[in-house]
Amino acid sequence: MKNKYPKRKQLPHDIPLAIDASRQVFFITVCLADRSGKTSLASDSLAIPLIDTVIHRNKNHTWWCSTFMIMPDHIHGLIRFSNSNFAQEQSMRKAMLNWKSWTAKTLGIKWQRDWFDHRLRSDESEYEKSTYIRNNPVRSGLVKNPDDWPYRFVVEE
Repeated sequence: MKNKYPKRKQLPHDIPLAIDASRQVFFITVCLADRSGKTSLASDSLAIPLIDTVIHRNKNHTWWCSTFMIMPDHIHGLIRFSNSNFAQEQSMRKAMLNWKSWTAKTLGIKWQRDWFDHRLRSDESEYEKSTYIRNNPVRSGLVKNPDDWPYRFVVEE
């Protein structure tokens, strides 16, 4: 059966040249290719290695992730992309493509082709976005208290 919907165009992930990516925080969402519930990221076998990838990339300065939430069919993160390892205009793109590729090959995760990114503007607080992300399991009815959700990584400052 032919798909009746047009194929989605690739999302642009270009950072404006005047923007120093290493000083910006991006709200990132990456979804599973199959969001039917057959596969869940919210399991120890996938969530723990995913969190380990975030910690590893924080340590090797690929990015600085302050909040990372693993939901059953998607992840959210607040990430600052380093420009020390990549050309600045490609730092987010390369870092995300490398992360998605590595987790797909190593953990067998089938991600959607792209991801969503939103650069926090001056009127948006990183704390407010972090609170929004941390409450995602509550809004989804998975837990009553955000601190009860085990599949998260948060840098407390």
